[in-house]
Amino acid sequence: MKVAIVYNRDSKRVINLFGMPNQEKIGMKTIDRIAAGLRKGGHQVRAIEGDKDLVDNLEQFMPRVVKGELPGLVFNVSYGIQGQARYTHVPSILEMVGVPYVGSGPLAHSLALDKVVAKMIFQQNGVPTPEYNVMQTPDSDLPELPFPMIVKPKNEAVSFGLRVVKNEAELREGVTAIFDEFRQSVLVEQYVEGREINIGLLGNNPPETLPPVELLFGDTGPAIYTMEDKMRESGREISWECPPKLDPDVLETAKEIAQKAFSALGCYDCARVDMRLDGEGNLYVLEINSLPSMGEHGSYTIAAAEAGLDFGALVCRLVDVASARYFGTPSPPTMVKPTKNIGQRLTSYLVQRRDQIEKRLQAWTQVSSRTSDPTGLADSVRRLSKFCEEMALTPDPDLTDERAVWTWQSKAGLDKGILLVGHLDVPTPLSAPAVMFRRDPEWLYGEGIASSRAPLVCMQFALRALRSIRRLQNVPMALLYYTDEGRDYRYSHKIVENAVARAAKVLVLRPGNLESSVVTQRRGRRKYRFTVVGEPRRLGKVYRKRGVLRWTTFCLDEFAKLTSKESRVAVATGDLGTESYPESLPHRTTSTILVSFLDITKADAVETQMREIIKTKEFQCSLELLSDRPAMKRTKRNRQLFSELQAVADEWEIPLERESSLSPSVAGLVPSSKAVVCGLGPVARDVDTPQEAVLRLSLMQRTLLLAQYLSGQVRNKGK
Repeated sequence: MKVAIVYNRDSKRVINLFGMPNQEKIGMKTIDRIAAGLRKGGHQVRAIEGDKDLVDNLEQFMPRVVKGELPGLVFNVSYGIQGQARYTHVPSILEMVGVPYVGSGPLAHSLALDKVVAKMIFQQNGVPTPEYNVMQTPDSDLPELPFPMIVKPKNEAVSFGLRVVKNEAELREGVTAIFDEFRQSVLVEQYVEGREINIGLLGNNPPETLPPVELLFGDTGPAIYTMEDKMRESGREISWECPPKLDPDVLETAKEIAQKAFSALGCYDCARVDMRLDGEGNLYVLEINSLPSMGEHGSYTIAAAEAGLDFGALVCRLVDVASARYFGTPSPPTMVKPTKNIGQRLTSYLVQRRDQIEKRLQAWTQVSSRTSDPTGLADSVRRLSKFCEEMALTPDPDLTDERAVWTWQSKAGLDKGILLVGHLDVPTPLSAPAVMFRRDPEWLYGEGIASSRAPLVCMQFALRALRSIRRLQNVPMALLYYTDEGRDYRYSHKIVENAVARAAKVLVLRPGNLESSVVTQRRGRRKYRFTVVGEPRRLGKVYRKRGVLRWTTFCLDEFAKLTSKESRVAVATGDLGTESYPESLPHRTTSTILVSFLDITKADAVETQMREIIKTKEFQCSLELLSDRPAMKRTKRNRQLFSELQAVADEWEIPLERESSLSPSVAGLVPSSKAVVCGLGPVARDVDTPQEAVLRLSLMQRTLLLAQYLSGQVRNKGK
């Protein structure tokens, strides 16, 4: 499980410094010990300051989860930065954004911090507590309590301002000091002469009581645990005895009182109840600490050690009890628990490697392999070949040309199996600036991350997961990657068609759309070069006939009029360039014309019409077909393949829809006699732009979907 230790120590990252600043600081040694203990327990751990960046940092560390994966959890040791009820600040934020955490909620913390309200609740629930009063100002009337008394701030923790007063002068002095420093009312409490006993609690409904700890104050100073004692600035040494010598009946009563106080304030998971035991055997609750210190010398950790929990076991136990509270299990289910269920084993493998998946994706985005970069493409092919060798996939020489397309297959072979198709090249000009990898809480960015890299990484980890359960070689499949997507698969299309002919189903690893869709129909696209050449003309000279540029724009306008919503044909100009001599008007134009279509007969008709439009005796005109990307037709077989994928997606609660796309892909090379679905890669946005990005959650979801689907395609030995 991912566990974020949220603390407050040095950060002042807030919008404004406003209100009472926090004076409590957790030591870095304690944070490091908590982290080490959790890692020893098998958790992924990160320490995060509880400041204004908390939500963003948590989202980056623990993004949304897939079915079968527990959400991340916060180990809260945050005292807050400033303001009132500081213990409640981080839990309140976690409640708002839906992140589970160890420890009490905002309400319990606020009640425990308000010592007066806590004592009122104790009295109402039969929890014994010393008599008390509240002084609103230093000049308030004296409380009707016998001396000695205890004075302390009404809303502070860790013994801030705590002192024993023996007469009115000391009382007034103590109250004034608290007002000057903390600007709040003062709790005046009857001092109970006797022994101080701390009872730690761990768990819920009811919590377990840890062995009691007695504080030994020695012969010097007051018999109370002051802030100076905690900071080791008092000049005396406070010791502990665990377990103390207590009458069994008193011990049992102390445990019952501690549990009752814990329940009365609505605490969760852990707390420490501080009590006094007078000479007559009566117990009084002084206060409850809803966020007990995890310091090495704190009474809570001392009691846990006496109960048999070393520090690592203690912090892991706290995670366990919080998980039980949130997820309703005796202990959080571990994804590494052995199971015979294929789906659970695949899910277990993948969710444990969420960080590795993102790191591998980052590494791939840093491998430059633009369409016109032969060195980068060769490096990418080498890396993919190494992966296939690791997976024991064998090269298929009949479907590999070592120039633009490479194919590997499993032991079960491709014939009548599944063909996975992707491309390694990134269709970006070499002159374009590099796009560096970066992440935010929801999205991952980088060069070619959506068009090529994320689908590639999904495939790699899906196959790794299948290999981990010894199922990969039994899946009839082949992996085909080409490197001329940016050239409209000019060199690879023949081999792709040959591979498709041998397969029964084709899954094209292109990015998914924002609506969590895959594609079962795509338009085709033809690209033409339209060239017009005429005589050079001088600026200022009058000509009776129009020039090259005017004729070109006339033709382009006529081409655009061929667009038909009814025929599902669109015609547009991709770019326009001119050539001219010095001091002359353009004598040559070159345009790129794009024709999008669903029905090839409609595309043929449009081409015929365009050739009619450009007929003229005034200029030399040519219309050259540069590339022809066929349409991917919507067929019954495609719908059936989508239904198979959707059944898997529904089982694992992965959103999956289908749609038609206006842009072409290699899926158009698949004939109607074969089943094909395109867009199996992660959900993406701004594809083929510098802002190209994939959804972090979808990266895991689509990897899981592919792995689960392929695992169900194992061919029976009899076939």
